[in-house]
Amino acid sequence: MLDSIFGPIERDVLATTASGAKATSHRALSALPALPVLATAGTVVTLALALSWRHGYYLDELYFRVAGKHLAWGYLDQPPLIPFLAKAQIALFGDTVAAIRVVPAIIGGLVVVLGALIARELGGGRRAQIVAAGATAASMLTISISHILHTFTVDLVVWQGICWCAIRLLRTRDTRLWLAIGAIVGAGLLNKLLLVLLVGVLAASLLLTGPREVLRSRHLAYGIGIAAVLAAPVLIWQTAHGWPQFDMASSMAGRDAVRIAFVPTLLLLLVGPVVCPLWIAGFVGLLRAPRWRAYRCFGAAFAIMVVLLLLLGAQARYTSGLLTVLLAAGSVTAADWAATATRRALTWLGVAANAALGIVVMLPVLPIGFYAQYAGFPLFGEGQVGQAGWPRLAEQVAAVHRTLPQQDAAHAVILTRTYSQAGAIDRYGPEYGLPGVYSGHNSYADFGVPGEDKTVVITFGMPAAQLASLFERCEPRGPLTADLPLLDRGQEIAVCHQPRESWSRLWPKIRWLGDF
Repeated sequence: MLDSIFGPIERDVLATTASGAKATSHRALSALPALPVLATAGTVVTLALALSWRHGYYLDELYFRVAGKHLAWGYLDQPPLIPFLAKAQIALFGDTVAAIRVVPAIIGGLVVVLGALIARELGGGRRAQIVAAGATAASMLTISISHILHTFTVDLVVWQGICWCAIRLLRTRDTRLWLAIGAIVGAGLLNKLLLVLLVGVLAASLLLTGPREVLRSRHLAYGIGIAAVLAAPVLIWQTAHGWPQFDMASSMAGRDAVRIAFVPTLLLLLVGPVVCPLWIAGFVGLLRAPRWRAYRCFGAAFAIMVVLLLLLGAQARYTSGLLTVLLAAGSVTAADWAATATRRALTWLGVAANAALGIVVMLPVLPIGFYAQYAGFPLFGEGQVGQAGWPRLAEQVAAVHRTLPQQDAAHAVILTRTYSQAGAIDRYGPEYGLPGVYSGHNSYADFGVPGEDKTVVITFGMPAAQLASLFERCEPRGPLTADLPLLDRGQEIAVCHQPRESWSRLWPKIRWLGDF
């Protein structure tokens, strides 16, 4: 079916020589080994779904769940796709943590299939495609995105899909593929505007390394038009609201700690330490191998991307879409190397070891107490503990609410510092009869403002100095207690009375933009 859409696989492979002349290779692509590739993808999907209910919502998922109740063409920190997916999954499967993780599991499977297809486009035979599927499935990237609903989850498959189509375009020189690329870019911009970074570095790399003739096509213009039409609602919303995405990006960039962690994260955490040599081999091969001269732009794009992210102080995970291409290319190299039974065994032992490590690190297979011992480790203990403790927060806020006199309770609302805290109260608060919850964090501030009759406020996580400037008096009611080292543990619950101004005047002082 894929070949009926994108052209016959027997199309000659065109390569541009140093003199600019075209040489033709008559080698047809190997058939996709559908059974082992789909079985590998199915394993990823099944494992993700089987564990989707454990530990609880990740902090951003609580935000997306509420954002889905307030659908818009844009939010201060993201386009509309993820809130829409959260709302759709809840409508289809119920209001549970497992329900909103169905799409991520399916995307994890798609990433595996695309890994094999990229290896195939690069000339990999049956063995190379199976290795690519296995290595992609074993990648910590794939394992992590299959478990959590996040913009990063959709980003990975979008970037990978664009790269697959671009590689196919460079192989076949069928410029009609610009239409498919434009459609994917347009849809991807409904998820994250960071996609323009990939488009920019790929365009720069094509101009730098060639083949430049694929840029001289009316289909490229049509593809740009398709992308613009699909992304128009988001771009219009951003323009109307003063492009808050730039403010959000600047609040998260330029951190020295991120720069220091960039290389270790790239080498050890994104794909995984055991299969790391595969993507490095793919990077070197795409830059140097004569058979991949036509695809040299992907090696160059990765190098440019790394330099840009380091200069900006941005996270290493933004290389992920290109890393999956390098991993697929490295799988082709590994399959060529594994000509003996011993080498094949070593290759698959490495893939299996990386998969085992990734499953333990990225999926909630062990008791939460185990991960809590390593709560300071990013993506490991920190990521797992970030999925725990939300019912406990609602329970303790409810205990404070029950102490309010009846008259105060009738005029009470809950105000939290972060959107995850507000999202937790929104999800679990109704079980305890809690009143409405509000937060000034990012677009949660646009989901509602307390009514002017709400003069009693149960707050959580807000600095005492800020509360003193907002309310006539506040009474601390104790910190959040928990057995686990939760992100919010120790933050104070307080009861405040009498806002100093109307809520409409106070709200701009409560709003804030940024992550945690």
